[in-house]
Formats: sequence, C-alpha cells, structure tokens
Amino acid sequence: MSAARHAPPPIAQQQYGSDQAGLIYSFCFHPDGAGAEIDSAQAQAWLRAPPDGDAFLWLHFNLANAASERWLRAALPLQEDFFEALRGGSNSTRIELLDQALLAVINDVAFSFGLASSDIATLWAHAQPRVLITARVKPLHSVDRLRAAVRGGAAFRSPAALLVHLLQNQADALAGIVRASGAQVDVLEDRLLAQRLDDQRAQLAAMRRSLVRLQRLLAPEPSALFRLLNRPPAWLDAADAQALRQSSEEFALTLNDLAALVERIKLLQEELAARLNEQSNRTLFTLTLVTVLALPINIVAGFFGMNVGGVPLANHPHGFWVLVLLVASFSLLAGWWAFRRQRGV
Repeated sequence: MSAARHAPPPIAQQQYGSDQAGLIYSFCFHPDGAGAEIDSAQAQAWLRAPPDGDAFLWLHFNLANAASERWLRAALPLQEDFFEALRGGSNSTRIELLDQALLAVINDVAFSFGLASSDIATLWAHAQPRVLITARVKPLHSVDRLRAAVRGGAAFRSPAALLVHLLQNQADALAGIVRASGAQVDVLEDRLLAQRLDDQRAQLAAMRRSLVRLQRLLAPEPSALFRLLNRPPAWLDAADAQALRQSSEEFALTLNDLAALVERIKLLQEELAARLNEQSNRTLFTLTLVTVLALPINIVAGFFGMNVGGVPLANHPHGFWVLVLLVASFSLLAGWWAFRRQRGV
C-alpha cells in the first residue's frame, strides 16, 4: 500500500512530467562524488535524517506542478526570497547570497533565428552545503546535460560543483549560438559584397534583436557576482570558488564575442542602409532628369496646341524641323547642366 501511495498517478506524470511532489528527478551523491537516482519519498527521508559525511542531494522540480512549492516549504527551511524569485522579478542571469545559501538564476536557450521568445527558459537554483534545489517551468538543455553527466558517472563533490557545471553548460550553449550566428553573418556579408543582399534586411534585423535579447538575459549581473566571490559563504571551499570565478571569466569572454557580433551586424545594417539610400537617390535623380528633359517638349506642345491666331512658323515650310531643333537643343542643354551638377555634387 505504501508503494502504491507514493507512486505518481499516470495523469500527473503525463501532464507535468513529474511525480505528486512536483519532483522531476533527484540524485543522492555519495562522498566519492557518484550520484544515485532516488524518488521523492527517499529524498524526504534523507532530508528528515541526513546521513553523516559529505553526501548531498540534488532535487529538480517542475514549477508547472503546483505541488512543487508546497513540498519545498514543508521539506526544507528555504528563505522566502527564494520563493519570491520563483514567482516573479528579474529573470536576468545572476548569482547572489541569501544568508549562507546561494540563489542562482540561469537562462537557457533552445535557439533558432526566427523562433518565438518562448525558446528562452529560466532555471532557479538554491544551493546549500548539502542540498541543491533546481526548479523550472519549461525544459532546459543545460539541466538535461547535467543529468546525463551524472548518469554517465561524472563525479561532483559539492552542490557548488553542480551549480558551476550548470553555468558552464549555459556558457557552452551561448558559445554555440555565437558560432552559428557568426557563420550566418559571414554568409550575409559575402552577399553584401556581391550586391545580393536586398532581400536579407529582415533577417539581419531579426538576428540583431535576438542577439541583443540574449545578451540582456544571459549576461550575469557583475555586482552580485563580485560580492559573492569576495565574500563567499563559509561552506564554499576555495576550489569551488575558483571554479566559479573561472566559469564567470569564460562566460564574460563569450559575452564579449556576442557584443562584437551585434556590433558587426549593426555595421552591416548601416552599410546596407547607405547603399539603399544611394540607390534611392540615383533613382530620384533619374526621375527628376526625365522630368526636366520633358519639360521643354510639354511647354512647346502646350503653346502650339492653342487654337489661336498668330502661331509662329505656322506658314514656314520648315517650321516643324525648326521647332524640333529648338526643343532638342534646349533639352540637350538642360541635360548637360543636370549631369554637370550631379558630378559636381
């Protein structure tokens, strides 16, 4: 009966991808760093009576299941600031101190140009000396990669090490986006040099908007990270602090590459706008020139079309050709003046 009571109902499993407690999966890490998967009942029993030694837990929750927050409040003494962060506020990437715990907000991207903004998902993490809590609404690739690493036998000696691995996964995803975007920009730049970029303005604009949004969401808040690295919690050892610092530096380099790519796209847009403006000016000049050249013909036709007496050259045997020569001369003079003025400009 106990096993049947703890088994997640099929409807909840199918709807949320989690059990009755909202837990998607959880791992218990032994002192040697290896992780073994456990269920919510085993995790609750571990939290009630933590074993001696350096073992710790990683619990990953689905916030789409309303039972997640209730289970967390009942099973763990978490700060209210963590639950406030889950319910709203800024979703920019950051790591900050909550008393002696770490609160991390990590954004992950299933990225493809032209997709909707819902492809950016947020992960909230709460790290204590022996427990790491992660929670999300939508699936994230970085967490799946971490789970695959744990199941593959990767060793993690602390919750902070798991958190650093999540940040590195995020940095790797962003680096992949920068590489893919850079390759697309190379192609567009070649097309611009070949004068074949007229139909790519919308793609450039969409690419730039997507990258700027990624830059805003994924860039860690430097002030919070600076305070954390200078005054880390007592349970964060030097190795974990150094790994966190190194991961932040690598992420900063990737963000610099992203900013350079955004600037490169901006320059391409400016070059394209300048070429289109030049083409528009050339077209406008051609239309103006045609109007100027046709003006003498229209004026003469208007005068000679008047059905009044005294029309000059009406009885002259070569009157028509005289007027043709006069109009042609005036048109050539006007064209010479217009082209001379255009070259002067």
